[in-house]
Amino acid sequence: MNCLRRLTTTFPSGWNRGLSSWLFTSVQNVIPQKEGLCMLTRRNFVKVALGSMTALPLVGCSSQAASDFGTTSDGGSSSDRIATVNWNAGTSGNVLLTIANAKGYFDEAGIKINMVQANANSDALTMLSTGKTDVVSNAGTAAPLQQIAAGQDFTIFGGHMLTGCMPIIAKKGTTWNGVQDFIGKKVAANPSYFALTGAVMDLGYDDPLTAVDWQTYTDYTEAMAAVVRGDADYALMGTGQVQAVKNSQDVDIMCYQSDIMADYSCCRMECQGSWLEENKETAQKLLVVLLRAQAYYEANKEEAVSLHAEATGTDDDYVSAFMLDDHYQVNVDPLRASVNRAWDILDETDFLDEKAKQMDINDHINTELYRSALDEAKQSYGDDYADFFTKMESFYTEQNIDTQTTQPASSCCV
Repeated sequence: MNCLRRLTTTFPSGWNRGLSSWLFTSVQNVIPQKEGLCMLTRRNFVKVALGSMTALPLVGCSSQAASDFGTTSDGGSSSDRIATVNWNAGTSGNVLLTIANAKGYFDEAGIKINMVQANANSDALTMLSTGKTDVVSNAGTAAPLQQIAAGQDFTIFGGHMLTGCMPIIAKKGTTWNGVQDFIGKKVAANPSYFALTGAVMDLGYDDPLTAVDWQTYTDYTEAMAAVVRGDADYALMGTGQVQAVKNSQDVDIMCYQSDIMADYSCCRMECQGSWLEENKETAQKLLVVLLRAQAYYEANKEEAVSLHAEATGTDDDYVSAFMLDDHYQVNVDPLRASVNRAWDILDETDFLDEKAKQMDINDHINTELYRSALDEAKQSYGDDYADFFTKMESFYTEQNIDTQTTQPASSCCV
């Protein structure tokens, strides 16, 4: 794996970093380690990589679920039909789906959710591009944007986590002064995490990829171990590592990713553009259900912890470590402004295909359905959750209506 990583990081000039990162994953899946992967030359790597690219069908969403409506036995009206939606929610689940399933919200809306499993974000988005799933909600924001820049017809129409509970750690006893402490240091984080590179750019560095020595590890556990060993000065941890980090005797939490960049957009919800065009009514119903679930979640977080622990096969202590932390925020809003900001940072740091420069990312963000869903949900459930819907209305205006569609990264993490 290390040899393959060197091949991708020393890729010929002119190939952008986002593509080489995707190729790393693709080639790693194509060639087993035991077959002498480290003997690959860069030229042979290109041949295999191109083969991987041609093996990925770039087709519209044509899954059965795109039109899988089972009518009632008497052939009832459209309001009686059941819409089946194939959904990938990653390996950690989606608390809004958990609540909606537990409370019967999907049943009331006439929607059946078929959970589709994938092992990684790249797998989930490949399944989306080939029509094996209709909706993906846990694949982050950078990965879908990279796929859109490469030509995939994905549309962001909702969201899952606004911000994850993602701590930045260092050896115990380290003093934190802010993002400026990253400069010239070894930071165990993927530089495609735009909240981090954006914050470095906000300090005045044109190229955050050279201002910081970014160290890439296969998982968060290895990144944390690197900090403990002294191989890295800082590391970004995932939401699922919060309990371990808080209980560690070796590291301290410096701040969280959402302290560095507020409302950065952790995970948006995307589908094929063609699926959305053919299933607008179903998509709006999904959003209404999720808004209802978010309202319930914010009023009943302790219960949500237990529900989600059971749904994901974990325990209350593990889930509460992140879910009851204020840095963990879920939000159904598509986040036009935050997505635009992420797109701009990824483009400036060469993590998007060159075609991105001729694209308008707003063509791949649908806020109209969410606006209609917000109105419908407020009308139906506003009496029970008045403060919640007032907040969501204000946030919608801030993210989707105000003329400034990009927000500067904040280096306020002190």
